[in-house]
Amino acid sequence: MAAFDLREIDRLLTTTRAVRRRLDLGRPVGADVLRECIGLATQAPNASNQQTWKWVVVIDPELRRKVGEEYRRIIVPPVEALRKQKLEAGDEAGVEISDSVLYLAERMGQVPAQVIPCFDFRVDASTHLAFTARMFASIYPAVWSFQLALRSRGLGSVLTTAHLLDDAPLQRLLRIPPRYTQTCLIPVAYTVGTRFEPAHRLPVEQVIEWNGWNA
Repeated sequence: MAAFDLREIDRLLTTTRAVRRRLDLGRPVGADVLRECIGLATQAPNASNQQTWKWVVVIDPELRRKVGEEYRRIIVPPVEALRKQKLEAGDEAGVEISDSVLYLAERMGQVPAQVIPCFDFRVDASTHLAFTARMFASIYPAVWSFQLALRSRGLGSVLTTAHLLDDAPLQRLLRIPPRYTQTCLIPVAYTVGTRFEPAHRLPVEQVIEWNGWNA
């Protein structure tokens, strides 16, 4: 097999950003591209290769509006409170992130596609951390593959989890069986512009602890 084009792969990995403000709300997203990207995502490794997931794709305008209403109801009050704290503390970067989250919250119902990956395992307050971790370790690699596939095709996305604070309304609205856990909500749209840059990150040596912590 031909060698991978590492330059292009590295560009994909370093420029797949959490996209909120640059989602193109006026351009439809076809079912074919969503199906293709989810198909690629399902190649991701998962526990025991059981593939016990379902991907709820919401493209109906009225359903999208209702999902957006629920998302806004849950996320806006705490983020507005957090924004106020950041503003009083002079944390400009924190205020900017809060503004970006609020921007998307007000427009979630207009996003062309909403994707909710679900896992056939019900998590509650008594679930052991190991089993909760197993669930997320089985679905989040696929979620990231989905986001990479979207990015490679000119679409943007962001993994959101705020609605899980009160997931029951969407469980009912989308007729998700009780045994399934919603793991996130991913708004999907083409992006306004295609140029994205690597984000500022700490130098790698500041985030690695070789052979144990502070060894």
